[in-house]
Amino acid sequence: MPEIIYYVASSLDGFIAGPNEDVSKYIYEGSGVEKYLADLQHFQTVIMGRKTYEFGYKFGMKPGQPAYPHMTHHIFSDTLKLDHPAENVHVEKRSLERINEIREAATTDIYLCGGGEFAGWLLDNGMIDQLKIKLNPIVLGSGVRLFGNSLTPALLELTQTESFDYGLQILTYRLKY
Repeated sequence: MPEIIYYVASSLDGFIAGPNEDVSKYIYEGSGVEKYLADLQHFQTVIMGRKTYEFGYKFGMKPGQPAYPHMTHHIFSDTLKLDHPAENVHVEKRSLERINEIREAATTDIYLCGGGEFAGWLLDNGMIDQLKIKLNPIVLGSGVRLFGNSLTPALLELTQTESFDYGLQILTYRLKY
């Protein structure tokens, strides 16, 4: 069965964004970023929360458009309304049953594109199979935590470490529930 892979940038202190959703201190160039972008091409399905989807608006994405044109989008929200969503953009009610249906229908692994709150809910429910952290050599001090407000303890097994220029690392973990 396809796996859910949380592939996300993080600071050394576990934040996926700083205060006010600031991501300006993250590394946006180099071989590590090229590797990440190449890895995204292997996914055909992306799941995310509303805040992550709307975060794309800051970078010019229009409501209803896909953040990743080659992927089918499932945005989990009880409040998001899109007037004219693209054919590959679907707003879903938060439901473990729906997550399982998406997983069963997927032909590739599923890209979990944040954010912290949605990822925390998935962690709380044992739904994340892998964590791939683009570990940036920065300390943000506060902001959006990797797993939001989740207090669920988790044991992870490091399965791969890749080092790139600018001090960026991509660390791959398997979650053990």
